[in-house]
Amino acid sequence: MMPVTFMRFLYYFLGAIVVTLPLVGPASADQVPLWEVGAGVAAIDFPHYRGSDERKSYVLPMPYVIYRGDFLKIDRQRVRGQLFHSDRVELDVSVNGSVPVRNNGARLGMPNLDPTFEIGPSMNIMLYQTESNQAQVELRLPVRAVIGSDFSYLRSVGWIFQPLLNLDVKNAFDQTGWNLGTAIGPIFTDRRYNQYFYGIDARYSLADRPAYSAHGGYAGTQFVIAMTKRSPSYWTSGFMKLDNLRGAAFEQSPLVKTKQYATVGFAITWIFAESSTKVEEEK
Repeated sequence: MMPVTFMRFLYYFLGAIVVTLPLVGPASADQVPLWEVGAGVAAIDFPHYRGSDERKSYVLPMPYVIYRGDFLKIDRQRVRGQLFHSDRVELDVSVNGSVPVRNNGARLGMPNLDPTFEIGPSMNIMLYQTESNQAQVELRLPVRAVIGSDFSYLRSVGWIFQPLLNLDVKNAFDQTGWNLGTAIGPIFTDRRYNQYFYGIDARYSLADRPAYSAHGGYAGTQFVIAMTKRSPSYWTSGFMKLDNLRGAAFEQSPLVKTKQYATVGFAITWIFAESSTKVEEEK
């Protein structure tokens, strides 16, 4: 079994951050391996939960897995099952998640937060694409059910809707091989989700932490920017996510200690093996 700290890190890095950005690949529809595997190292600094002023930093091993199947597709940014695809519209499976929260000062005496797993459909609409396919703008409309678990139980935590406007540019700033990805959009969550993260039962109230019952609705806005570069034998990526909780339905919760913050990360992976079977790279 993987160490708990590694599971927390991997869950966050692959699920909560880079999942928002699509794969940025070669400019032409080249023949590429069906699968690739490798490993590397990644560093990330992030808050315990959205709105927390306490942070964690990790430098840990990072797996690298690419799979370009007809239905199941795994790339550096997301795992998805492609349900429908046309020139302009795609329906696939969206996943995300959050890490467990232990020993957080704002939650002193309250139950720990178990990790959550999010899954649901996403309709992706191509809004604009250059003739050379060097740049494209896409609207993503994922709706995900949120499931909490400590790996011994499963329970529904609520729902999340996170529309995203994505811009992807290949060979950005005239630098061959360097690709830019950005994503921005609001987040909407229901009452159960907000109560899980930001609600305070009366039995856990303190003088400086009164009881609080959360409501559903607008849950802030996120902006993510990432740069990636693929070389024949390795891949590098860096990203930054800016989060703004001003105006969120749970903004007044005593557990919200900061309303603006950034998450940053960097990864480098080496590719050890690849399939001899080739498929056409997605445009």
